[in-house]
Amino acid sequence: MKNSYYGFWTRLLVFLIINFGALYLGAMLQGPGPSAAWYQDLNIAPWTPEGWVFGAAWTLIMICFSICLAAVGDKLNWRRFGPIFFIQFVLNVAWNPVFFRYHQVLMALVVLLALLVVVCVIAVKCFGCQRGPSLLMSPYIVWLGIALSLNAYVLLNN
Repeated sequence: MKNSYYGFWTRLLVFLIINFGALYLGAMLQGPGPSAAWYQDLNIAPWTPEGWVFGAAWTLIMICFSICLAAVGDKLNWRRFGPIFFIQFVLNVAWNPVFFRYHQVLMALVVLLALLVVVCVIAVKCFGCQRGPSLLMSPYIVWLGIALSLNAYVLLNN
């Protein structure tokens, strides 16, 4: 029991570092981001949240995601799950520069759609291991749906 307890906290720390590292890396690669003149000139969706909401949402998402992965981490086959997690990491990081730095709105939408599919696969795999913690994937999935709608609006209205 003691090993399992320490294993959870070790996994949680590792996943927090990896997941928040992905957010940091994405932010570093995005360039000026939402403060750029390019973004400021876009016709954005009327339901676009205030800037601070994005930071709060991603903080909650990565905490929940990390707790879920830490809780089910000892039950996952990491040879199979590891590549899926890595793809999620890459797609999560990639969206920011694709959208903000390179202004590739359609490609950013494709990245988001792929990320949503991968996150849903992760949620299903986690659900198969332990139902309770897998519910912590819900904020990630909901937020990606919102992000898809915002990205699609920009694509269709600019």
